[in-house]
Amino acid sequence: MTLKKWAIVLCSLSILFPYMTYGQESSSGFNRQAGPSSLTLDEVISKVEERYKGADFSARFYQVSTLKAVEITDTAKGRIFVKYPGMMRWEYETPEKQIILTDGKRLWIYRPGENQVMMGKAPSFFGDGKGAGFLSDIKRVRQYFDAANEKKDKNENYVIKLLPKKEMAGVSEIYLTIDRNRFEVVQIITHNIYKDETRIELSRLRFEQKLDSALFRFNIPDGVDVLQLEEPNR
Repeated sequence: MTLKKWAIVLCSLSILFPYMTYGQESSSGFNRQAGPSSLTLDEVISKVEERYKGADFSARFYQVSTLKAVEITDTAKGRIFVKYPGMMRWEYETPEKQIILTDGKRLWIYRPGENQVMMGKAPSFFGDGKGAGFLSDIKRVRQYFDAANEKKDKNENYVIKLLPKKEMAGVSEIYLTIDRNRFEVVQIITHNIYKDETRIELSRLRFEQKLDSALFRFNIPDGVDVLQLEEPNR
């Protein structure tokens, strides 16, 4: 995977649970008056916050990344582990084994097939609402994005559109699909100004567990090449 694609992936991970603020509600999406099966935007966001508040969880993910200008699409799948606050571990199983992990301060991307690890500062990629930091600290969700409702999907799940309140490198808009019964985020679609897209689908989410902090630290094996990640422009 090229460094450009990695930048797109990192921005997408940062978006997994972006930091939202309230936007306008339209009649095509959530109702202003909540019924038994139809909630307002405010209520949906609050239920998502309650679901993820201070929780450790794991899930399966399927990722599709598209570079629009050159019409290249990559797919990948694997497992994600998240621990409050600020810790994440993405284990890619296909198309090649690799791990992206952060302890909230440091970021590692380990590619065993190339005997290489890339290192950087986690806040540069996941701070200020850019990183999947919202996944690991949902209470800050409302700070960095304006949220508006979209039409429900074919399964009647809620869809929320997120727009950065301030200019954000690699992110122009995000769409979150939220399970209408469990209020878990099941899909994240991220676009940048070039119309590149990363779609991440989450399944088999497990919240009833306590993850060891050691899972989110990386010990560099002997003989591995170490590269420094260039910090993204803000």
